[in-house]
Amino acid sequence: MKGIDYFAPPRLEEAVSLLRRYGKKAALMAGGTDFLLRLERGLVQPGVIVDLKKIRDLRGIKSNRAGLKIGAATLMDEIASSHLIQTRYGILAKGAAAVGSIQTRNRATLGGNLCNASPAADTASPLIALGGRARIAGAKRVREVPLEEFFLGPGKSCLQPNEILKEIFIPSPVQRSAGSFQRCTRTAMDIALVNCAVFLSLASKGGVVQDIRIVLGAVAPTPVRVQAAEDVLRGKNPDEKTIEEAADCAAAGVRPIDDVRSSASYRRAMVRVLTKRAIEEALREAGGEA
Repeated sequence: MKGIDYFAPPRLEEAVSLLRRYGKKAALMAGGTDFLLRLERGLVQPGVIVDLKKIRDLRGIKSNRAGLKIGAATLMDEIASSHLIQTRYGILAKGAAAVGSIQTRNRATLGGNLCNASPAADTASPLIALGGRARIAGAKRVREVPLEEFFLGPGKSCLQPNEILKEIFIPSPVQRSAGSFQRCTRTAMDIALVNCAVFLSLASKGGVVQDIRIVLGAVAPTPVRVQAAEDVLRGKNPDEKTIEEAADCAAAGVRPIDDVRSSASYRRAMVRVLTKRAIEEALREAGGEA
């Protein structure tokens, strides 16, 4: 790291101040699992590294009646192994558990996974499906944006140069709600070819879908909600034909690409398969019939 200045501030305000001082020369680092590889390969060349690991305000999982707060520097393994998250926000625990190896999950952070803005990020789809919101700290205020608006394109987020992702807030799930997280990969620790998160709630009686979010990853420049597929199910007591129709809508509503990991046609086919599986599992978990 010759010629690079390194700072590890203990307070969030100091980290924001460093970003203001050094501007585009500064780069943030949390777990470093992706950043250090890019640094080694010369893909990034910062003049200053601001290490966030010592900032206690960026760590931890806290819950109250309103919902759940997860600090941006919270480790993936902490999220995957949290009994609270497994019980009430299970699709997020599954998404975090899918990130790399156990060694990676004990270094990688939630904020790093999101701020890399990969369309295939395995925590992005569950968090959007759960209605998650990003709380972003700047020089003068903390602003909040829905996570589905956080991603702008591959490697691009809505963070401004002097801003830091502080935490993610997820509202408390309502009664008779459940979700499912599905993914397709080449190998167990590979990046997802497609991932799918579904979270739905049922009416107080019967199996009518009151609300639903269907989110797909790795099939567009950003993680995407497929609202046309949601509309097929919302307000209905789904049968097999309706679920098939929603899965078809999901496959028709994505823009996958051909790359070295998969063809676009295979990704589109897997969108249909994974969406169907996720809807069926979420319905079973919520107490409806699939």
